Amino acid sequence: MSNYMTMCYALFLIMFLSSLKASNADYNVVSFGARSDGRTESSAAFLKAWASACNSRTASTVYVPKGNYLVKPIRFNGPCKSKILFRIDGKIIAPTNYWSFGTSGFWILFYKVSRVTIYGGIVDARASSFWACKIAGKSCPPGARSITFLGSSNVIIKRLTTINSQLFHIAVGQSWNIMFQNLKIIAPSWSPNTDGIHIQSSFGITVRDSTIMTGDDCISLGQGSKNIWLQQIACGPGHGISIGSLGLYKQEEGVQNVTVTGVVFTGTTNGVRIKSWARPTTSFANNILFRNIVMKNVYNPILIDQRYCPSGQGCPNQSSSSKISGVTYQDIRGTSASKVAINFICSKNTPCKGLKLKNIKLTYLNRGMASSSCTNAHGGSSGLVIPGSCLRP
Repeated sequence: MSNYMTMCYALFLIMFLSSLKASNADYNVVSFGARSDGRTESSAAFLKAWASACNSRTASTVYVPKGNYLVKPIRFNGPCKSKILFRIDGKIIAPTNYWSFGTSGFWILFYKVSRVTIYGGIVDARASSFWACKIAGKSCPPGARSITFLGSSNVIIKRLTTINSQLFHIAVGQSWNIMFQNLKIIAPSWSPNTDGIHIQSSFGITVRDSTIMTGDDCISLGQGSKNIWLQQIACGPGHGISIGSLGLYKQEEGVQNVTVTGVVFTGTTNGVRIKSWARPTTSFANNILFRNIVMKNVYNPILIDQRYCPSGQGCPNQSSSSKISGVTYQDIRGTSASKVAINFICSKNTPCKGLKLKNIKLTYLNRGMASSSCTNAHGGSSGLVIPGSCLRP
């Protein structure tokens, strides 16, 4: 672990331990009118409890006791005057009528909060009817992320379970120093766009010791993500861990200083993937390390795709100019569900540079030799690499 990430984790640990100490002020949402029957809309009670805690000059707790609490789209604003522990022993549930979410794209939003710890509980967006609407091609609302952190810092989220989100389960934007630990994120494999955690325009973000089972990326890193540490993640079903897609916009920040370690992918579409739109862009990805990873029946274990153009619109006959460099794949083993276990599809105009393969052993469904494929990909290999490297110097 880098010195930067070691210091961050130590800081997170100190924050978390201190947050669990007895608070001087406790605000139970039931005392503000919340009902645990799963039918009474309780957003106002949650907001009153939050406002009281936020205005407290001493460390405080917002407490959600056991039971089911129906909450419409809600926004917890900061900054607050002191530390807050948001402790959830119950379940927060969303309305089943997906039109009630409006068009904001948020269900539970933490905006400009700092020194907040969210501990425990279940968040259930109950999105099955929304997915059915999308899959059927009907007129549907845009959908909502379950939990979003925007403009926030020094936040810990621990032992939280989020299930059946309409879109991303957790989104992080314009934020820094956020720790996710011991999470469970669950949605059916066929549920569209239900990424586990999406990070964008943020730095100092850690995700560790978590299980993510979704219908899209387990974790996705969008533009402006830097100093990211992902450790001990069980991913699958889903689309794997993705950097990108990059280059959707002509002027775009890059992704840098990312470590993905100790991840087990089971039955996923992809393992570790970097993808960029086939368009001109200022975007880039560099200083990326994928290490100590196990692939179990993964269709694309190692993939760079710079021809990403899923709709076939806006990018045909174009070439990606996202600069992908300094990417290391180390100590990766397991099985591929396709013959091509290592696939680097890089841009002719902007080839991938500085790719490194070290101690790789990937077989084709345990029955034979897998293969590797390289297009405009440059780098080198060391140690035992199976399938053999096709990288050019």
